[in-house]
Amino acid sequence: MPRFFRAVIFDFGDTLMYGRNAWEPFIAQADEALTNDLRSHGLELNLNTFPTQFRKRLREYFSQREQDLFETTYTHVLRELLKEKNYDDVPSEIIRNALDKLFAVTQNNWALEEDAVPTLKKLSESGYRLGIISNAGDDQDVQQLVRGFNIRSHFDFVLTSAACSYRKPHPRIFELALANLYLLPSDAVMVGDNLIADIHGAQSVGIYGVWLNRRADPLMEKQDTVSPDASLSSLTELPALLDQLQVQ
Repeated sequence: MPRFFRAVIFDFGDTLMYGRNAWEPFIAQADEALTNDLRSHGLELNLNTFPTQFRKRLREYFSQREQDLFETTYTHVLRELLKEKNYDDVPSEIIRNALDKLFAVTQNNWALEEDAVPTLKKLSESGYRLGIISNAGDDQDVQQLVRGFNIRSHFDFVLTSAACSYRKPHPRIFELALANLYLLPSDAVMVGDNLIADIHGAQSVGIYGVWLNRRADPLMEKQDTVSPDASLSSLTELPALLDQLQVQ
């Protein structure tokens, strides 16, 4: 029977955008930029050791959040590390400025997929409501990227795990996305590159899951626990798929 979808929800990284180059040099430069900014505000941090310590804490945080699906944010990680160095009351604006310096570096490596804007325009013109759900440790970073790519006007909402505390595939983040749209799960399609986070998470609440596999981790293809409702190799194929589903 036909499905009358009214909304399309996208993952962000490796779905609408991709990393142009290897991340290691950008991460090293970003951690150094953050440390230098904190030092410029009078924090006596060792430029040779603090970036490494910060990145180690981030890796621990990344590992933990994949297990419990709760986002505690870059801000929390940085503040806790500074407390251990006897900087207990660093003003929030200094923390924010330092993180902005970090993300100013990493944002330079993200590029918008060439077929993203044409696809978003076509879906908008066809009457679909659009949203983004992104697993991310900093909400402002994602919002800046969306604005920087000049695609914010296409979306009803941009929801990050940093803003709501829940990470895909936790059902709650999908429920919050649907609440933004005032729609039922059966009204929506989720498009993403991660079979577990995007597809399994969406399907667990009744959202139709479309796997975009062009930048998917090769290990994803070897897993056999999640079956997407549909698979695509480019965003360009999405409008035709939706048209087809509407008339089945």
